[in-house]
Amino acid sequence: MRRFTVLCAGYFASMTGTALTAFALTVWIYLETGSTIQFAFGFVLSLLPAIVLSPFAGALVDRWDRRTVMLASDMVGVGTTVTLATVAATGVLQPWHIFITIAVRSAMGAFLVPALNASVTQLAPRTQLGRANGMVMTATAVSQTVAPALGGLLIVAIGLPGILLIDCLTFLLNIAILVQIRIPQPAPAGVSAAGLLGEIGQGWRYLGRRRALLPLLAFYAALNLAVGFVDVLFTPLVIGMASVAALGAVLSVGGIGMVLGGVAMATWGGPPKRIHGIAGLAVPLGLFLCLGALRPNVVLVAIAAFGFQFCSMIIEGTSRSVLQMEVEPGMQGRAFAAFNMATNTVLFTGYMLAGPVSERIFDPLLRAGGPLTDTVGTVIGVGPGRGSAFLILLLGLFVLVVAALGYLSSGLRALRDDAPLTAPTSTGAASAGRPVGAGTAPSLEPAAGTSSAGR
Repeated sequence: MRRFTVLCAGYFASMTGTALTAFALTVWIYLETGSTIQFAFGFVLSLLPAIVLSPFAGALVDRWDRRTVMLASDMVGVGTTVTLATVAATGVLQPWHIFITIAVRSAMGAFLVPALNASVTQLAPRTQLGRANGMVMTATAVSQTVAPALGGLLIVAIGLPGILLIDCLTFLLNIAILVQIRIPQPAPAGVSAAGLLGEIGQGWRYLGRRRALLPLLAFYAALNLAVGFVDVLFTPLVIGMASVAALGAVLSVGGIGMVLGGVAMATWGGPPKRIHGIAGLAVPLGLFLCLGALRPNVVLVAIAAFGFQFCSMIIEGTSRSVLQMEVEPGMQGRAFAAFNMATNTVLFTGYMLAGPVSERIFDPLLRAGGPLTDTVGTVIGVGPGRGSAFLILLLGLFVLVVAALGYLSSGLRALRDDAPLTAPTSTGAASAGRPVGAGTAPSLEPAAGTSSAGR
């Protein structure tokens, strides 16, 4: 685990710089333009290129040396950061400069994420995959929790060019660490005579033929749909009942839950029976969503945010471990890319639908004098943000239904911690029965958002 721990430290430094830059760029766009449309466009660009490129990136990651892919990704990050810092320092920075940077970094992430995911099984023992994923998730959670508070101070003290310089230095630190670490390259699996497009199809077919992976994909996609809505609705929910300062406090409490969830995963590794770490933790996840929407009370929302983030980290870490155990190393780039493309597409759909659905359908229902003020409104309240609360309450119930369906899935129920399930017997299935990680050196991936395996 020593090499993995060093790699994880470099990843933490790089993620902290990236999170600082992301915070500073979004603040700059909103302060300079005052446009929520341009602000939202940045979110779209942060996801769309990665979704489109994921299938191609996954197939290429399985062809190429994964350390080289990560080094190239960080070098592109250095290039975009230096360019943007130069433009900002000369005083000619425009929103379109930032949009190009966001799009390039999103495209870069399409290659980085599957390369990091697939490297975990090459650097961490198979029995330690849950803990290894927990370490990466903790690094991500800490960086995302610290960045808003630290970024708010730094953007006043050193400005956007200074923050970009810090980001550049963290990229260079991670590059220096990657150069020193050897990541074993697995034997290629399922190389297709049909070329790149054929190999992309193999990733999708692999997921479809494995007993547990297709139910896991459907389960995780359903959770990501709820997460996409909640991410967008959370801010109007809190501001509708309190203040911007209260929103910051609630986000901080949620960040603590995220960090502690990652720490729990890193020290514990997740439950031996994987169904309990996936569908089992989705039960309190749904209940926390319901709790946060039940009353216009900041304390309840803060408790819900803490629990939601804590449970999300365990679900994400467990899901990653399942993919790393069930997919042979030489196929992991394609399999992770296909999985991420599907789940992130659903997440993106949630982002796109949340605003219109809440504003046009649910908010009017719980305005003063609205159709549900005398029924639902007597329970969850009436006024600004309560339509969003009602929608979040329904999403919590949806997550509980998804959890129940997860427990009904024979594929998910059969998952174990110590061994992959039997490979599919379909003709052409890759390396039937070969245990993932067998024979590899005594690994890494960012969390996404829920994502992670996906988000």
